[in-house]
Amino acid sequence: MSAPVGVGVVGTGVISEEYLRNLTAFPDLRVLAVADLDPARAAERAARHGVPRSSTVDDLLADPDIAIVVNLTVPAAHVDVSLAAVEAGKHVWVEKPLGLDLRGARALLDRAAQRGLRVACAPDTLLGAGWQTARRAVDAGRIGEPRTALALFQTPGPESWHPAPEFLFQAGGGPLLDMGPYYLTGLVHLLGPIRRVTATGSRARDTRVIGSGPRAGVEFEVTVPTTVSALVEFERGGSAQAVFSFDSALSRTGFVEVTGTLGTAVLPDPNRFDGATALHLFDGGHTLAPQGHSATRGTGVLELARAIRVGEPERASGELAYHVLDAMLAVEESIARGRPVDVVSTVEPPPTLPVDWDPRAVFSPAAR
Repeated sequence: MSAPVGVGVVGTGVISEEYLRNLTAFPDLRVLAVADLDPARAAERAARHGVPRSSTVDDLLADPDIAIVVNLTVPAAHVDVSLAAVEAGKHVWVEKPLGLDLRGARALLDRAAQRGLRVACAPDTLLGAGWQTARRAVDAGRIGEPRTALALFQTPGPESWHPAPEFLFQAGGGPLLDMGPYYLTGLVHLLGPIRRVTATGSRARDTRVIGSGPRAGVEFEVTVPTTVSALVEFERGGSAQAVFSFDSALSRTGFVEVTGTLGTAVLPDPNRFDGATALHLFDGGHTLAPQGHSATRGTGVLELARAIRVGEPERASGELAYHVLDAMLAVEESIARGRPVDVVSTVEPPPTLPVDWDPRAVFSPAAR
């Protein structure tokens, strides 16, 4: 049995709770340190989850026992923190989006490749039982050849529950950059790489008000579109319509359906790891219960660690995240210019996980 892979977590915002709860429960990983710009918060998170120590970012990066840095900082810091980790000789898992511009994201991936290191990126929700079951069904031809898709995410916005939501309404945020990675990555899994987008966008309000936490009542500026509608065309043929909104008083989230030559699949929420898949076929239909693991955020870190050990590509790769970032920035450009925009990059969808892939078991390469 190999020793657990050492992990360091940078950033202790809201999402860090779920990550730390899972990362500290996987026997193939050992979280050695937590770092944050707020030392007190880092110390509290470390103590709560039984992590041996909290530290500065520099000290965490200098730790020779840490092999993977989990970067949970705000989007504006994703590339800088990830590059620092790569320069320190660490593999990286970064929260979505990979970066805010293609130049920085490309520089990060290229530098990692030069150093023989890996960069992987959220979302890892698509590695959960829900989407993996759906993907296996589509790949097996259960709905025939996929031709079209519909993706829908509508909410009033996260300011009512998030204690510090400003970054979600500024460059690098909005419903497109915040939620788009889940839906667009899922569509790439099913329909292949994106070749062109045509989009419109609007902003319902120029300011929002924080609704919870110690800063409740604080008003802040909105600088990005809060409703985005996009027509997405794929290299292999087929298209999808996608709507991402923080403006709707009626919440409709987690909706993805794919239609093929034999019928339609209604897929689970791509922001979750579970959920059934409903197959509506021209000769009948039925529901597929999710088959696979039930772990949540942090699964991608574990899959990265196991892939490194056996010398195989990780499934939530930096190149996949780069392609989705390219598509999202093309959507932004289409909104600004009022015309279709080509997506220059391409990527191959990753293979599905084995049904018996178990994050809570000790990994044995010989038993793969």
